[in-house]
Amino acid sequence: MGTATAARRAPVARGAWLVFTVGALAYVVTVGNRTSLAAAGLEAQERYGIGAGTLSSFAVLQFLVYAALQVPVGVLIDRWGPRRLVVAGAVAMGLGQALLAVSTGTGQAVLARVLVGAGDAATFVSVLRVVTNWFPPQRVPVMTQLVGLFGQLGQVFSFVPLVALLHGPGWTAAYGGVAGFTLLTAVLAVLVLRDVPPGVENPRAAKPLAAVAGDLRAALRHPEMRLGLWSHWATPFSGNAFAALWGYPFLVSGQGLGPGTASALLTLYTVSAAGTGPLMGSLVARHPFRRSWIVLAVVGGQSLVWSAVLLWPGAAPLWLLAVLVVVVATGIPGSMIGFDYARTSNPAHRLGGATGMTNVMGFTATIVLVALIGLLLDLQGAGTPQTYSLEAFKVAFAVQLPLWAVGVAGILVSRRQTRRLMARDGVVVPRVRDAVRERLTAARGR
Repeated sequence: MGTATAARRAPVARGAWLVFTVGALAYVVTVGNRTSLAAAGLEAQERYGIGAGTLSSFAVLQFLVYAALQVPVGVLIDRWGPRRLVVAGAVAMGLGQALLAVSTGTGQAVLARVLVGAGDAATFVSVLRVVTNWFPPQRVPVMTQLVGLFGQLGQVFSFVPLVALLHGPGWTAAYGGVAGFTLLTAVLAVLVLRDVPPGVENPRAAKPLAAVAGDLRAALRHPEMRLGLWSHWATPFSGNAFAALWGYPFLVSGQGLGPGTASALLTLYTVSAAGTGPLMGSLVARHPFRRSWIVLAVVGGQSLVWSAVLLWPGAAPLWLLAVLVVVVATGIPGSMIGFDYARTSNPAHRLGGATGMTNVMGFTATIVLVALIGLLLDLQGAGTPQTYSLEAFKVAFAVQLPLWAVGVAGILVSRRQTRRLMARDGVVVPRVRDAVRERLTAARGR
């Protein structure tokens, strides 16, 4: 029986789909909170009287909080269970957006984004643990991608209704609405979410700090875990930076597009990320030995299309920008493969910390990229929305290329080490050309 067939026939706990729906909704709202500043980047500069570097620091701080809390959140999931963390995350984000709605100074805005980053940190890995607890292992890769698919709807929420509210009732109404909707999600999570199916023992356990540190070291020693870390480093940072902060200014101030066209392209980005998720999940489930090739294909596609946009003389044509957002969007579902490596290389008792460490990598790369783009824009005199230039943006976005180079090097080294370990354990990894030859032979036979 094929892997996909087994996954379809594997039993699912009663109530799993309801729990999954609420968990996915929590992640939808989380992504909307995460990217809510991107649609208001130009308005934020005018409201607070700040330049590109300061605006960039808002997102950098948010992502720093997110990344710094990933491992502690993973450990807390093992101790308290994912439901409590989802609820706490929604409350923190709701309070942060409420503060942002009434803020008039940069200090208040910074605190607001810290709260949003903290709530964001608690949600995603918690929802992944809910999926792992409620669904059979064969279904987990596809269900993980579905979480990411639904999460991308949060970007539509932040780019379409939020932009309309900003240009209509204004800043306070827009972010006040986001705050209220986020707090309603916390109530729904309290009512519906459960850590494990009925009758299943909850694996929560309180561990001493030494045991937690030992679990993290054991996870890092496994080369397959490191392969997951570098996979998550290399794939999502371009899309994260584009969607969370710099995509809209790049399209409007740099490429000269109208706000409606820029919003449409960012919506296309979201739809593309959501649409490619189930495909990647299916490929991972069917071809677990080819996960690294999928990651490398994603990275290669992103770097190739970005190079074409950056080298294009003058503003890029609309069709090329559309290709750019579609290809960059594949980095989000591609990054989910890193979590699959964490799942398959770690036992259940250390999965929370391992998942958190994996998530740190992609957001560390995102932090570096967001900060460098803002710094390079400021160094070129692009300190206000009116002085952004296409050439300044091209120089700033070119910093992505060395980040991809670091990630690819890490993937290739850790993949080689993983294959050596598998060979010592007697696991035979089928070669690509042998698999292709076998499929061609089978096709001729039919």
